[in-house]
This record gives sequence, structure tokens and C-alpha cells, in this order.
Amino acid sequence: MPVEIERKFLVINDSWRENAEDCTRYAQAYLSREPERTVRVRIAGDKAFLTIKGRAPDDAPLETPEFEYAIPKAEAEALLKLCLPGAIDKTRYRVPHGGKVFEVDVFGGENEGLTVAEIELTHSGEHFDKPDWLGQEVTDDHRYKNASLSVTPYRSWPKP
Repeated sequence: MPVEIERKFLVINDSWRENAEDCTRYAQAYLSREPERTVRVRIAGDKAFLTIKGRAPDDAPLETPEFEYAIPKAEAEALLKLCLPGAIDKTRYRVPHGGKVFEVDVFGGENEGLTVAEIELTHSGEHFDKPDWLGQEVTDDHRYKNASLSVTPYRSWPKP
């Protein structure tokens, strides 16, 4: 079964931009946001995908079952109209660091002001070099999951 192992961090400054290689605009929404499964429709630039994610098992909380399928962009545009309210708008930048690639998401729309970085790993205990622009880890904070942000956007969060 395909498994995604990723960690997510807040981004605390813009120095990552110096090494950003490319960026892609994303539009995505959800057909299902059930805790046991999410079904996402995503348009990433000229490409489109349908993704089904399961819940990570309790004994391996970083290992999320994930099935992703390329679909025609026109079909994704039609599916987006069928999705639940709360579309996500973000720009993703690929930023190499320490032999790995971080994906930095700069959110727009109702999540404007939020920037997070994700890194995909080959196993949950894998070591990686943390750049100085990484802040607090939020992997286990469900508020930062895109499906959660589509329901309770960052802009609506109480500010300290």
C-alpha cells in the first residue's frame, strides 16, 4: 500500500526564498473530509489529481496511506464544483536543503498569512538537516492539515 511519511513545520522567515527552485499554484478542495478518509481534488499548475488519504495507524502516526491519481484538468475543474465548501489556495515552492527537498506552501485566500514547510521522508525516524527558516513542528497539530484549513481557515483563528 502506498504510504506518505511527512513532517510539517511553520516557516519563521523568508530566507528560504533564496534557494527556491520553482513554484506552482494549487487549487484544491475536498469531496470527503471524514477522519478515516479524505478525498481531495487538486489542480497544480497544468496538472490535476484525485487523492485519497486514510488515517495513519496509532503505532505509526507519520505513515499515512495515500493513493494519488492523475486526472484530466477539465475533469478536476468539474469535480471542484462538486466539492465541499472551503477551497484551498496556495503556492508551493520546492526548496532544496541538505540533500532533501522541502515543499514550502504559501497560503492565500482565507488562509493568507500562513506559510508551512513539509518534508517527505523514506521512514519515520529518518534524520534530515533543518534549515534556519524552519520553526515549530506542527505535524501532529490537525489544525494545519489542509482538510482542516478548508473548514477552519487560518484567518479565523484567535490571534495571541
